[in-house]
Amino acid sequence: MNEDARFEDAGETPLHLKALQPDDLPVISALVQDAVFPITEMRWQRRQRRFALLLNRFRWEDATADRRSARDYERVQALLVVDEVQKVASQGIDRGDKDLILSLLSIGFEPGEEGTGRVLLTFAGDGAIALDVEALDVTLKDVTRPYIAPSKAAPRHPD
Repeated sequence: MNEDARFEDAGETPLHLKALQPDDLPVISALVQDAVFPITEMRWQRRQRRFALLLNRFRWEDATADRRSARDYERVQALLVVDEVQKVASQGIDRGDKDLILSLLSIGFEPGEEGTGRVLLTFAGDGAIALDVEALDVTLKDVTRPYIAPSKAAPRHPD
């Protein structure tokens, strides 16, 4: 008898997800909500048409009350890569402040004509980055083992 896979079966397996359609992006957006990273871990590789972030993402997929105690909340370093980037613009981010720590709230997509569009990265404190893309191509890949979240708490948002 075959049994469906369960969420719990994933265990400590690193994530490696790709969004090629707008309907795919909300899953990645939910998984990177509250990810933090220093501004120095953000790169636009113009020639490769790639924008990448090395972020410390909260492991929302493993933060359910029945699976973890508060002392066990985890983060993991992950690469968030957007390919096919034609143009990058930012607002409300001081790119000259090398000590700046950013907190990613969401990733959205505004479709354009013939498969083009704009990927929007929204940060706490009203910062944003807009990536004009030839096609939607976003990858999220965990690159380290999970570690105990330094705050030992799940991120919270005011109501």
